[in-house]
Amino acid sequence: MSTYHCACAVRRVAVVGAAVITAALTATGTASAHAEVEADKPQALAENVTLAFVSEAESDSAGFTRLQVVLPEGIAPADVTLAEGPKGWKLKPGADGYTIGGPALGTGVDAEHKIKVRRLPDAAELVFKTVETYSDGEVSRWIELPSGDKEPAQPAPVLKLKAAAPGTKPTDSSPSPTSGSSSGSSPSSGPSSGPASPEASGPAPSEVSPAGDTTAAGDDGPSPGLVAGGVLVALLGVGGGAWWLVKRRTGGAGA
Repeated sequence: MSTYHCACAVRRVAVVGAAVITAALTATGTASAHAEVEADKPQALAENVTLAFVSEAESDSAGFTRLQVVLPEGIAPADVTLAEGPKGWKLKPGADGYTIGGPALGTGVDAEHKIKVRRLPDAAELVFKTVETYSDGEVSRWIELPSGDKEPAQPAPVLKLKAAAPGTKPTDSSPSPTSGSSSGSSPSSGPSSGPASPEASGPAPSEVSPAGDTTAAGDDGPSPGLVAGGVLVALLGVGGGAWWLVKRRTGGAGA
């Protein structure tokens, strides 16, 4: 084989290889970028954070009508409010996330919306599993997570977070018990409540002495024997006094 033919063969192999690599990268980029999430403050324990979601349209005949987002642990549906969305779309909290939807978007139009989160949890990354519904009933589920080195076909949106700022600590969402109560109520703004306050382990109301009572709790007062003795002494005193009075009057009459 001549040098010219060898060079042509090498060029053909290079062109085919480049085309295959480009196609693979394009396919991977489309899959990983189909459903995305970004934050204006991507840091653990950051407060009042705006999250921006983008769902890329892939249907050739229908538009988006609804998105269902599952919130990660540490973000409660009650802590989320709609900051921006398609015209006419509304957000509705659910048991483990929220649904946002409304009039169908145009074919090929991406669904973009923003939410405001009260506080991000202390985590390295947050996963927002997303289910998309089109006007023709088609459903796309972007809920898969990476397994080892294998990239999922429909990955869920993942938000990477920086470490929390020095000195920042998670706040206990449970209010402190009020005076006289034995337990606090757990608010609905978090997925879990904090540990019970040590103040809740005090004595029960039935064990506390009334105001002004100097008798310690659990003291039954004077014993029955002591009470009986006091009564007997009182009776003897009354009887002796009566005998002395009668004797005095008898003596006076005899004189």
